[in-house]
Amino acid sequence: MAAVASPSNFHIRRTFLLPLGLLLALCLALLAISIYRHQPVAKPLILGCIILPVLILFIESVFRRAVIGDDRITVLKLLRRKTLVFSDITAVETVMVRKRAFLTVCAGDEFLILSNAYADFPGLVRELLGKVPPAAVSEESRQMAAAPPVKSSDIVSCWLGVALMAWILYLQLAGSR
Repeated sequence: MAAVASPSNFHIRRTFLLPLGLLLALCLALLAISIYRHQPVAKPLILGCIILPVLILFIESVFRRAVIGDDRITVLKLLRRKTLVFSDITAVETVMVRKRAFLTVCAGDEFLILSNAYADFPGLVRELLGKVPPAAVSEESRQMAAAPPVKSSDIVSCWLGVALMAWILYLQLAGSR
């Protein structure tokens, strides 16, 4: 009896989720302090406008994963799931914007977009391109697969946001002494 290979799971990089989660926690702490201290209404409103997109991005990133099985790829997002069968895939295209890579996987009118925000993106690309019909893979995708770009500017930006928010929180707490 032949063993069935278990599907490969690819999650968003933890090196991005950690600072994003810390940024969210610091923003929430600053919001709580602002409300507790009865500060002007504009401050909590502005913080709320900052927190909402960070919260949505964090929740979406925590739940997002790509699962590559023997015959299909499934991308899971918060409360959503999209699956494409490898034999139905008609095109795999690549778009590069600086160090950001996007793979578009098409099967008729259905498509998935995968970015290099996933951990082990080179492994994801290798495994995906090894399972789709070779005729569906564009030359740009083959070239990108040879040396997938590594992007770290989003992680650096998050850590800078954490440092800035920690500084603001420190100033807020130091000002109350």
